[in-house]
Amino acid sequence: MTPWVLRLVFANAGVYLLQQALPGAWQAFALVPGLAWMRPWTLVSYMFLHGSLGHVFFNMLGLFFFGPVLEARLGSRHFLRLYFASGLAGGLLSIAFTPFGQGMVPIIGASGAVFGVQLAFAYFWPRQPIYIWGILPIEARWLVVIMTVLSLWGGFMGASGGIAHFAHLGGFLGGYLYLRWLERHQQAPLREWKARAAPPLRKAESSAQTMERWSRIRRDEMHEVNRSELDRILDKISATGLASLTAGEREFLDRFSARH
Repeated sequence: MTPWVLRLVFANAGVYLLQQALPGAWQAFALVPGLAWMRPWTLVSYMFLHGSLGHVFFNMLGLFFFGPVLEARLGSRHFLRLYFASGLAGGLLSIAFTPFGQGMVPIIGASGAVFGVQLAFAYFWPRQPIYIWGILPIEARWLVVIMTVLSLWGGFMGASGGIAHFAHLGGFLGGYLYLRWLERHQQAPLREWKARAAPPLRKAESSAQTMERWSRIRRDEMHEVNRSELDRILDKISATGLASLTAGEREFLDRFSARH
């Protein structure tokens, strides 16, 4: 696993164990919509609390499946920002759509943050098949669509079953908004982008030196999804040249070549 995926899994598992050792103590950290304005820290702390072993297990399983390849694609800093932006949006949307009279019902779980990670995965690899129960294949983009429809139906029809549907929807929304912001950020003027993203020593690098450095990327050590992305970008270079690469594609190659 990648660094922050591993840390988040351990953090969530550790907090769950503390919940079992100190029952009741966690309630001050749950997101209670009617009290959120008095307890703003709960917009973050609620993401690390879970109601059962199955709850934390399936959230962390989703993070394990979708997180590492996304962290490798975005970099740890942007991955962590997207994770928390999704969780915060999930909390805020849950507050906004809490039915009258249910403002004291606590909301807990990393689902919103994990749903944001899932959406980001589908954003970059929409046609990547996801195997439901390890058997039924479905493309990542359609999985997001199905989960969105189910969450909308559950949220507006009141079919909660103890599930914070609007936290899921908020996670999708927060993840999408962060990706859109990141996309605009990457398309800033070239001089500003280089100042933020390129190591100073590489500014004078020739095209041949750049290609030589990128050629050292160890394809066999990459996740299969990142291998597919690498192949796509290299094919693009062969067809239309280095100048056709976007800032995000260059950053992808720079990140993986910097490891070797």
